[in-house]
Amino acid sequence: MDLDPQLYEGLPDPVRKAWERSTTSGRAAMSRRRLLRLSALAAGGAALTACGIPPAEGSRGGNDPEDTPDYSKKEKVLNFANWPLYIDVDDKNKKKRPTLDRFERESGIRVKYVEDINDNNEFYGKIKPQLAAGQDTGRDLVCLTDWMAGRVIRQGWAQRLDPARLPNAVANLEDRFRTAAQDPGRQYSYPWAGTACVVAYNKKATGGKKVTSVTQLLEDESLKGKVSMLSEMTDTVGLTMLDSGIDPGKFTDDDFDKVIARMQKAVDAKQLRRFSGNDYLDELNSGDIAACLAWAGDIVQLKLDNPDIEFALPESGYLFGTDDLLVPAKARHQANAEALINYYYQPKVAAELAAWVNYICPVSGAKAEMEKIDKDVAADPLIFPDAETIKRGKNFRPMTAGEHARYENKFAKLIGA
Repeated sequence: MDLDPQLYEGLPDPVRKAWERSTTSGRAAMSRRRLLRLSALAAGGAALTACGIPPAEGSRGGNDPEDTPDYSKKEKVLNFANWPLYIDVDDKNKKKRPTLDRFERESGIRVKYVEDINDNNEFYGKIKPQLAAGQDTGRDLVCLTDWMAGRVIRQGWAQRLDPARLPNAVANLEDRFRTAAQDPGRQYSYPWAGTACVVAYNKKATGGKKVTSVTQLLEDESLKGKVSMLSEMTDTVGLTMLDSGIDPGKFTDDDFDKVIARMQKAVDAKQLRRFSGNDYLDELNSGDIAACLAWAGDIVQLKLDNPDIEFALPESGYLFGTDDLLVPAKARHQANAEALINYYYQPKVAAELAAWVNYICPVSGAKAEMEKIDKDVAADPLIFPDAETIKRGKNFRPMTAGEHARYENKFAKLIGA
């Protein structure tokens, strides 16, 4: 694969290799919904200040709505870029997307839905030249992982959203999503879904032993050679930080180095089988991997077919994040994009989406609607976390460009990328 230098600006060669590995065999090369379900699923106005989301005001980088012409009224179209298999699809006709099709009928807005986000850095490289030049990217709405969304926002390359056009989102966004390090006050983005990195294990492969901590992954000799950790730095380092008593939201360079050194010991002792992307799933399913770090959405899917698969939320906490919707600077159809965001923040619609993608749902009231669709999904703490689960979720802090390059370099050396 040829790497565009713009995609990895400032990153050293080991990091470039890490991303190349990711886009060929890691998470970036896999679908967001790794396993398809075999059976079909049945198919407000709170005050802004009370919700903790301030009304849009002022200007940022010349990208506020008043600085960019909006052609939404004249052009009833919307260009939406998302990850593969990250929206509900009709089980009989894969070309149909039930919730999106209904939005088109109800709004009269024609949506060009493109699954062209396979990796945050890769996609950033696609749109950066236009953003830097103050040009329309050709996309009115994009879905980026929180740390990348924050990067775009900080550079002034996201449109400030108009809360007056987002009554459902303002009223129904769950409280824990209202404050975000990458977008304080949620003025530029709203979550499409929440993500969680947890510990997972195959109880048949562990001989019935429960695996509930990173300490076990790194030190339990009964698991030696049958453990995998993720090839994405923030997830693996963040969860290991928590296990080491370090807050991933406030860590220092020394903290980072301590965690890398701890994992290096496990690598040297051959405790770890390997670092992987989504391809850990087949080995976990077969038992070749007994225990691992895993993405919650994957485990929800895997458990459907294999009753031996279990997960654990470590007592020290788990890593929590979001994939965020935002409107790129100079987008032609901001109001149309806001109409779609607002539509998906209706509890019934949000439940339909969550029933298919199986990631954490950020919409209040969706759980009650999910109970009408699938009671098992409604009871799953990896999709609708309870208060205790929510409390244990921690975020990896935003990084400067220099920190990101430095940390990725050290992690790439650890995993042998």
